[in-house]
Amino acid sequence: MTVPESEAAAPAARPAPRFGPADPVKVLMHRHRDLCERAVDPLEIAAGLEVHGVTDRAAARFRHRDVFSLAEELYARVPRAGGPERPAVQRAPDPEATAAGGGAARGAVQLLPGAIGLATVAAHASATSATPHVRTVVDAAGVLLTLLALRLALRHGPLRPRRGRGSRTALLWTAWLVGYAVYGDWLLAQLLSGGPDVPGPHPRAAVAAAVGLVCAVAPAAGCARIFAVRARRRLAVSRALAELAARVRPLLLGTTLLFAAAAGAPAVGAALLLGAWGSPGGRYGVAAAVALAGLLFLARLLTVHGFPGAAAAGTGLAVALEAAALALVLAARLPGLAPLGAPVTHLVAAAGPAAVPALACAVAGLGLLACGLRALTGACAHPPAPAPDRHGGTPLTDAAEAHRP
Repeated sequence: MTVPESEAAAPAARPAPRFGPADPVKVLMHRHRDLCERAVDPLEIAAGLEVHGVTDRAAARFRHRDVFSLAEELYARVPRAGGPERPAVQRAPDPEATAAGGGAARGAVQLLPGAIGLATVAAHASATSATPHVRTVVDAAGVLLTLLALRLALRHGPLRPRRGRGSRTALLWTAWLVGYAVYGDWLLAQLLSGGPDVPGPHPRAAVAAAVGLVCAVAPAAGCARIFAVRARRRLAVSRALAELAARVRPLLLGTTLLFAAAAGAPAVGAALLLGAWGSPGGRYGVAAAVALAGLLFLARLLTVHGFPGAAAAGTGLAVALEAAALALVLAARLPGLAPLGAPVTHLVAAAGPAAVPALACAVAGLGLLACGLRALTGACAHPPAPAPDRHGGTPLTDAAEAHRP
């Protein structure tokens, strides 16, 4: 039987595509397929879309009222990677639900730096009859153990960065700031008096500031945990990015004020215990310690939630201000440049050497707070936390981080 030429030339009928040009979401499905396949709920997709610049206004172009509604459609239309046989990634239980189980161990780790710091000061005070070499060994051992405990506290619990590591630049700036908190006031006073001369014994105010800083690790961990848990709850009930930001901003401000109060208590207690509260500049030394603790808390909070660059910039600003104060005093010694050191000289004369780090850390801390009010109020800063695997890792969180530019 011969097929008519008209029928042979006719193209074969094709089934209509499921999604035609009128489906704007199809473009996002292909562009972010990997993110959608790995996601375990729509909130994770919403966080990834925000990282890639998809806002509520952009979601309107895809016929959705907000990013969360768009994420729900993407989650429903894109199949999970590995098919139905792929085991589902289990969520970590609510931190408050498991607080009774592992809260004591985590709290002990966060309290360890402060406890060792106080024990070192007590051991130094009790070794008055020992030789200087013995006291030096006791001090060195205490400092070493405190640093090891601090490293342990920062690598576990709420202060652990999302990827398990922070910015090396921020670590360098932090070392400068802590070193200035211990030696900076003495160095500045020596420069203003024409020194430096041979260093004498550590002032009590510097020891009190160091003890106050290590004792502030536990309040920092507690405040960071409060912020993370309550921010995720606000993310779960928000229906738009603007609504989420409006809910998280008061939480961030309240958490920061709570930490400032919690960090001020051990700083004042250490100053009273060591007799530094009544000394000249002792109160400003406590203020400098609290300002530094607040700066480091905000920097760590930004690092934990995926913004180590902002943390490095904030701590770097404080370092630059402190270094500039020292440089101006040195430059004022040159002929004709004496007015350069006048601002630092007047500030120290009015409030003592501790006013310089207090002012530098306060300015940098306010800058980090302003940055946090933008960075930490988005969905990408609070991805859903998966349960750790048997090796202690969080593969889902690491995979979500891969989508961050």
